[in-house]
Amino acid sequence: MAKIEKYSQEVADRVLETATRLCNNIPNVEMKVGQGDPRDVICEMTQKLGADMLVMGSHGYGTIKRAFLGSVSNYCAQNAKCPVLIVKKPK
Repeated sequence: MAKIEKYSQEVADRVLETATRLCNNIPNVEMKVGQGDPRDVICEMTQKLGADMLVMGSHGYGTIKRAFLGSVSNYCAQNAKCPVLIVKKPK
């Protein structure tokens, strides 16, 4: 269990490093790491932070895959208390 937690922390650290580098010149950007069901954590965090907008990516899964895996971006678009911008991966 300790190895899994250590790996999760390492992944989160790398993601934050990349996000920090990409958003370096953008004012008023906050980045947070949470644990739990991503749909719930993201929606709760936007409300807690008083976010003006949530920008998130979409994997672009097809109908069948989305039915089995669910869609975090779709859930957030329906349940977040702020506007949601979903960015699709370029083809």
